[in-house]
Amino acid sequence: MNNAGILRTGPSWEHPAAERQAMFDVNTHGLINGTLAALDVMRAAGRGHVLNIISLAGLAAPPGETVYAATKHAALAFSIGTLYDLRQAGLRNVHVSCVCPDGVWTPMLFDKVDDPHAAPSWSGVMLPPETVADAAVALLDRPRPVIAIPRWRGAVVRGFAAFPALGERLAPRIMKQARRKQAAWAREHRRP
Repeated sequence: MNNAGILRTGPSWEHPAAERQAMFDVNTHGLINGTLAALDVMRAAGRGHVLNIISLAGLAAPPGETVYAATKHAALAFSIGTLYDLRQAGLRNVHVSCVCPDGVWTPMLFDKVDDPHAAPSWSGVMLPPETVADAAVALLDRPRPVIAIPRWRGAVVRGFAAFPALGERLAPRIMKQARRKQAAWAREHRRP
């Protein structure tokens, strides 16, 4: 399971080069390196399952989390493409699955609870880590290339990705609502 990730927020043009590089190094290159290391063993054995924790940000392009989303899009493309490569190589019992959860209440978001640029992480459902872990474990019995948690949020963000002009028009309203949800969460759930 690849579950490393870092989140830096703000408009894309405000991220210094070192910060962009760090996000790609951890979120994309780390996932790629971990996946390839596992596949060396799994391909030789003819079986195995790589679970890559991506993010709903890998399915859409949330404002304020743009560079983070770019790293997650790359991780998703690599994971799905690698699954296709495995099938082309005749490896039917080696799986790669992408888990794309909504916001997860973990240390990555503890420091972002007052960050207005991180509001997209509160735009849907804030999940406990156990919910994501349970969904990931369920994939071991029934492999699928991509799952979104919750499922309905995956459909919503895919809709925005498919119709970017609609997303552009609705983004201000969605962000306003997300900031309200974020503020309410901050009042109720300060860092544990």
